[in-house]
Amino acid sequence: MERAELIALVRATGCAIERDGEFFLWDPKRGAEEWARVAGQGGGEKSDDGWLMIASGGTSGALKFARHDERTLGAAVQGFCAHFGIERVNAVDVLPAYHVSGFMSRVRCAATGGLHVAWDWKRLEAGGTPALREGDDWVISLVPTQLQRLLTQAEAAKWLRRFKVIFVGGGPVWPELAEAAARAELRVSLSYGMTETAAMVTALRPEEFLNGARDSGSALPHARLALTAEGTVRIEGESVFRGYYPARDARRIFVTEDLARCNARGHWQILGRRDALIITGGEKVNPAEVETALRATGAFADVAVIGVPDAEWGERVVACYPAGHSFDGERVDAQLMSLPAAARPKQYLAMAAWPRNEHGKVNRALLREAARQAGPDAQTF
Repeated sequence: MERAELIALVRATGCAIERDGEFFLWDPKRGAEEWARVAGQGGGEKSDDGWLMIASGGTSGALKFARHDERTLGAAVQGFCAHFGIERVNAVDVLPAYHVSGFMSRVRCAATGGLHVAWDWKRLEAGGTPALREGDDWVISLVPTQLQRLLTQAEAAKWLRRFKVIFVGGGPVWPELAEAAARAELRVSLSYGMTETAAMVTALRPEEFLNGARDSGSALPHARLALTAEGTVRIEGESVFRGYYPARDARRIFVTEDLARCNARGHWQILGRRDALIITGGEKVNPAEVETALRATGAFADVAVIGVPDAEWGERVVACYPAGHSFDGERVDAQLMSLPAAARPKQYLAMAAWPRNEHGKVNRALLREAARQAGPDAQTF
């Protein structure tokens, strides 16, 4: 894709702010005061590289902008098409254009001459599905909670079977959800990627998913992944961002905080973030593993595990869930006996405001602050 074409696409999103020849994909719900802080950083030395800023906040709540351009995004599109054997990408898109997944959906369609259908998620959830042109291959990207809700509707599940690939990312996919999707014969692709890499760098092909694989698949052709000595993922390739605004970085290498392992077939499994590890009583606890165990009990529709400062344990393991839901605490505890004692939650907290955004990510910083204010004696059962 040429630069002029990409600029036109950026402007057409309706959420771009242009400043001194650089473009920011901006969430319109963010206020003018926050924009003033970003704009006040200044763009630094001008360059042809990294003129497009895409927001990256992860689960920390700290807003950063990753620099991209037509070359980083073009490399990501080429790798995507080669990995899935798709020449023309046609996509139904329920994610916002200021998010990397929603924006890359638009870029893939434009770069390959495909159709892009922007669709409101609430409308889709209510049963309103767009028509898909016959004879075309279609893709859609969903976060796990969206897939879960659509699977409860027979007509929506039938509609999803029309897709060549259903990408599921933005958060961990728990085993029960994966099995439900497989039983429904949905061509799911579990993937791994981020704003800093122009979306996915590994992906499971749908046929692998239907044959029982439940990892994040192999690396796309444009990306090279390796494990660091600390067990985190190192990514190299042309789609890697060119630094966080206002700085620039041309190294094409990004070392993540994501813990992972890679099997003999070159398939990757993401284990959770290193900086999310909970140290309690001298033991390391991976919150993602505890969340998987809690979901497996069937007691929680949504749950997040965090570590909160504790005078006795250093950190205590706290399981948070949306208020208005009840469960049998003794039964849950009994089902968690397979976990190490240190990993079993010491506290369960109902949260009146559940901070999960439209991308499927929970703001754990807000959960920690709410748990800290509630104190160690707050208990739900």
